[in-house]
Amino acid sequence: MQTVTVSPKFQVVIPRAVRDSMHLRPGQKMQVVEYDGRIELVPEQDITELRGFLKGINTKFKREKDRV
Repeated sequence: MQTVTVSPKFQVVIPRAVRDSMHLRPGQKMQVVEYDGRIELVPEQDITELRGFLKGINTKFKREKDRV
C-alpha cells in the first residue's frame, strides 16, 4: 500500500506504479465515490473501450412474461 499526501489545494498525486497498472492518462476523468468512510477513484472509460465487454455472455435464459 502506498501513501499520498493531500496538498493545501486538496490535490493528491496518484503514484506512478498505480497510473501505469491502471493505464491512466493525463486529462482522464475520474468518478469520486465516498463509500464506508473511504474515497474511491473510478476511471471513466470511453464508450469505444467498452466494445465487446459482454462477449460470450449467456443470453439463453427464461424471461418473465411481463418482461418480454
